[in-house]
Amino acid sequence: MQIIVDQTKCQNHGLCAISAPDHFELDADGNLQYEKSYEEEASEEVEDAVDSCPLQAIGLSRDAA
Repeated sequence: MQIIVDQTKCQNHGLCAISAPDHFELDADGNLQYEKSYEEEASEEVEDAVDSCPLQAIGLSRDAA
């Protein structure tokens, strides 16, 4: 399963990193870094991160890459 972040929308608020710290983080410069894929077991945490984004910059794809 894939995480898709629209970098043109993302303003690095970091709420996703609070919701799903195993998949999202802000680097030393304050820029978002994220895992591009996740396992089914993490779905709830990752979906919480998607819901927490104030700019709706995060999307999910259930298709395998």
